[in-house]
Amino acid sequence: MEPMIERIEVNSAAVPLKRPFKTALRTVTTAQTLIVRVIDSTGRIGFGEAAPTPVITGDTMASIKEAITNVIGPKLIGKSLVNSEDLKATIEQSMVHNTSPKAAVNIAINDLLAQHYGVPLFQLLGGHTDSILTDYTVSVGPVDDMIAQAKALIAAGFTTLKIKVGSESEEADLEKVVAIRRAVGPTIQLRLDANQGWHPKQAVAAINRMADLGLQIQLVEQPVVATDFEGMAYVTANTTTMIMADESIFSVADALRIIKMNGCDIINLKLMKAGGIDNALKINTLAQAAGIPCMVGSMIESSVSVTAAAHLAAAKRNIKYVDLDASMMFSSNPVTGGLVNEGNRIKLPQTAGLGFTTNA
Repeated sequence: MEPMIERIEVNSAAVPLKRPFKTALRTVTTAQTLIVRVIDSTGRIGFGEAAPTPVITGDTMASIKEAITNVIGPKLIGKSLVNSEDLKATIEQSMVHNTSPKAAVNIAINDLLAQHYGVPLFQLLGGHTDSILTDYTVSVGPVDDMIAQAKALIAAGFTTLKIKVGSESEEADLEKVVAIRRAVGPTIQLRLDANQGWHPKQAVAAINRMADLGLQIQLVEQPVVATDFEGMAYVTANTTTMIMADESIFSVADALRIIKMNGCDIINLKLMKAGGIDNALKINTLAQAAGIPCMVGSMIESSVSVTAAAHLAAAKRNIKYVDLDASMMFSSNPVTGGLVNEGNRIKLPQTAGLGFTTNA
């Protein structure tokens, strides 16, 4: 007998971070998130998560709960789990925008599907590897504090660090990156994330200056405003450092547009932007066809959706970069099980689905 979707539960969680997380867009001290549980007629539980990030996705705690409880959820009750194409299309077509609530339910459905077939999700999606390496973000602060963070992370086994820029002047950003590069030495990979903080010409000047100084920046993430696709293309064309599109790409259509414009060298896949695993897979396939590698990243999310993102990253050969440090920033996580962090290595559970056991 086919398992049917029986009920959907949405519970809020508030977890203090180990230290404040600061970017050009916001400062977070306590992570607010919503954990979704989709239960099928066999009693299996699929876990999902929606992290509200109003300045990026426009989704709030209240809007996410409303969307799942009163719009998306009721359309799924009684539907067959194994008719997954229609099930996932129902989620996608239930409402426009609202990518975070869609992501939460889509993740939970994928968890249930992998459990139904008795395999870890990364194997169901492609099974490229069962462990991946992540970077870790150095939170914005005084330069001495950022250097101390960087050294502590290196001591903990991280070989790639992400540095937030774009919130200060171009000169201040440069001084910060120079000081950190000098402190960590030449072998540590440095990624920069401007979080839309530069104008196109400013971005080109800053990135090229860093290249001229031999700072060996691996990539620069979203240097200009998300809607400025022409600006992204200008920066990509006028720098030799790899440019990654993040907030510019929410949908497959966004990805197609920026690829046609030669607007980036890498695409950052985030489940909360894409509306879940399946749309992220479509973007990755499109990027791969264009010869563009992908990264998998996250918002400030707990181990629930970060585990889902890790399964996605492990499944596909074209996902060559990983930025999944978010759940390590939490003082605790709301669900037991899931990914295992060992320094910069993320190991995926070999149990069916996402690998969660019980609610804490």
